[in-house]
Amino acid sequence: MSGFLPDEPSAEVRVSPNFGPRRDTLRPDMIVLHYTGMATGAGAEAWLCDPASEVSSHYLVHENGHIVQMVRESDRAWHAGKSSWFGRADINSCSVGIEIVNPGHSLGYPGFPRRQIDAVIGLCTGIAERHSIVSERVLAHSDVAPGRKIDPGEKFPWRTLFEAGVGHLVAAAPVRRGPVLKAGDTGADVEALQSMLALYGYGIEISGTFDRLTEIVVEAFQRHFRPRLVNGIADGSTLRTLQRLLGSARS
Repeated sequence: MSGFLPDEPSAEVRVSPNFGPRRDTLRPDMIVLHYTGMATGAGAEAWLCDPASEVSSHYLVHENGHIVQMVRESDRAWHAGKSSWFGRADINSCSVGIEIVNPGHSLGYPGFPRRQIDAVIGLCTGIAERHSIVSERVLAHSDVAPGRKIDPGEKFPWRTLFEAGVGHLVAAAPVRRGPVLKAGDTGADVEALQSMLALYGYGIEISGTFDRLTEIVVEAFQRHFRPRLVNGIADGSTLRTLQRLLGSARS
């Protein structure tokens, strides 16, 4: 593929060789947001287009809002890796991946510039319209790969996206002292927590034991939906926020 017309009219095309056909005739029904986790946007763009990397995304959004499309939306980019949502493991075949230039946690993790976020909002809006993607399926890489990935992280302004009509969010319940569920706990309350997380889409075993995987998934949930405190402990704020999300979900 030497070139293509961009799906997003404002995007510059730079073709990545790292793609393939979507499997099982799947079509995009999900948007997955990442950060690049590299020192520069130019370096990230080059890496996503390097055949040696064996990674790619459909889009890259630079700090100044410039959008680069590297893989057609009809094709399968290699961005999600080992991941799952609602029991589906091949996230690459059912998603559009957007890499957002940010050096990430290991390199200082600055905030995301407003013009970059405005570009992400416009891009997500167009993708969602083209593929009829519902708001609950605009997700973080950390949602579909908890523990393995933490991007785009707790500084990502999900509230700004939601107020512009992108993604699913509720007001996070206040953090207060009170009963918690934590590592090592067992019983019906833990089972109820795991069931609610699974019902929202997270990959988690409903065992009734608050094991390491449960802690990791709680951290992923907090990072997206209750970023004020990310500690893997299911306090009252975490539980109430999760209940509110489930009560307002359409999918």
